[in-house]
Amino acid sequence: MTPDQFLDRLARQGPAAAYLFLGNEPFQRERARRALLEAALGAGDRESGFSHHDLDEETLASALDDARSLSLFAARRVIWISSAEAALPRGEAEAETPALAEYLREPPPGTVVVIECSRYGFEGDDKSKMERVRKFYSAIPAQVEFHPYSPEAARAAAQKMARAAGLQLGLAELAVLLEATSGDVARIAIEIEKLRLFAGERKVTEQDIATLVADAQSSTIFALVAALGRGDRRRALEILDTLSREGEYMPLALSFLATQFRMALAAREAGLRNASQIQAHFTRLGARMWPQRAREIEQTVQAFPKERLKGAIVKLFEADRALRDARPDDRLVMEELIFELTA
Repeated sequence: MTPDQFLDRLARQGPAAAYLFLGNEPFQRERARRALLEAALGAGDRESGFSHHDLDEETLASALDDARSLSLFAARRVIWISSAEAALPRGEAEAETPALAEYLREPPPGTVVVIECSRYGFEGDDKSKMERVRKFYSAIPAQVEFHPYSPEAARAAAQKMARAAGLQLGLAELAVLLEATSGDVARIAIEIEKLRLFAGERKVTEQDIATLVADAQSSTIFALVAALGRGDRRRALEILDTLSREGEYMPLALSFLATQFRMALAAREAGLRNASQIQAHFTRLGARMWPQRAREIEQTVQAFPKERLKGAIVKLFEADRALRDARPDDRLVMEELIFELTA
């Protein structure tokens, strides 16, 4: 079931005897955890009724023995068992673990067991590992999957949080925040609270985000990439001036630029015509991409013919080599690069 389905069922039916939490998306998992503790323990048994076990340090059988035992201090209990994958046998997993099946035949009343696997995701190499975990714990009917937010869902969640916080966050600033946090909704929630305290009732600016949000400086580099992609020399030099004043490490900026132009060349050679096609193409290749980044690559493709893109990549290589000289003037190297790319 999805996290929303879990929350709805929890509100209507109360907690089940056991749950299997699967996936490494932190925001939804934490929301589900808080809701379950509130429903299962309330305020009275919150401290005395909660027990945590880590299967990296003990066996599943010993954790279930704790779940069977009665507590003198709490009528209701939640037994949280993390590192579920550590209990799997080496080689092919059994259909289910006998210890768990035996426990679920007669679970003690007032006790909820949560077994959590947050080490793996649902795609790539993790997919088969997650299936082994699911198979091993198949005796638990209530399984909740915490998938990563899609770019669109992360954007919608960020907008909802900003409205709830009374934060004036424009679309351009929202794009910077999403890029800086890589769409991690748990981080977005923290950064929105910081911005609310910092900005108060005024509109949030890109400078606010650059000041408060870790890694937001890279968004300024993306702005440089976008300006070069449009062939906007004046704006590119203005952004370079900002990066220089704020002490940006120029080889890092150059690395972002090189990546942008290589992706643009790959998009042109693949015959991709718009941002949607670009985003879908690179996502299929395993390079997760945000809509804003896809639009920036689209601008670069439109501004640079194929031969100019190839030439730009050569110039970026030469600039990178110049920055590695014994005593390079980083600002001068970058200015020369901007003039060459916007000629």
